[in-house]
Amino acid sequence: MESRRRAQTKDELNLVGNKEAREIEVAKNKELKRQAKKIRKKQELEGSFSYRTVCWISKVFDDCYLDGAIGLFQGVGDLVNTVLALPFVYVSLVKIRSIPLTLACVANILVDSLVGMIPFWIGNICDFFIKSFQKNMRLIIGYVEDDKEIIAEVNKKAIWMAILIIVICLLIYWAVVLLKTVITSVYDWIGSLF
Repeated sequence: MESRRRAQTKDELNLVGNKEAREIEVAKNKELKRQAKKIRKKQELEGSFSYRTVCWISKVFDDCYLDGAIGLFQGVGDLVNTVLALPFVYVSLVKIRSIPLTLACVANILVDSLVGMIPFWIGNICDFFIKSFQKNMRLIIGYVEDDKEIIAEVNKKAIWMAILIIVICLLIYWAVVLLKTVITSVYDWIGSLF
């Protein structure tokens, strides 16, 4: 009787052990599939034209200081830099599909634009040191490489980025209104001289 109970207990333990082993095997297979999907997605993104474009923009415009050089042309430089920032927004929003990442990229772009609007060449000089394309590229690469630190940082600051975007847009609006008022006043003053 005792040996039958031991055998039954041993069989039950084997069943439990087999069940746990199957669960572990299923979990391993699930993780392997997730990793394969992540690698496939990363390779697809890195092979895309838009990703290669943001890599090129980051390298040429920030590493070679072309961003700051173009910024020396008032108005035109800010417009060119804003247009060049659109691929970063596209990659973060459409390719990576992350709203917090998109908010962070837009905030970096707007900060760069706002600094570029500071008058008397101060903003243009600062534009050489504010490398928004590199910042955005670092964030995008962090998402592509599945860097938990960068992802957590961006997700943690998402609400603040949204608020920052609103504040910067208001500041840019008021800077444009002020610039328009100054230009109109100077034009009227010059017109009154003749």
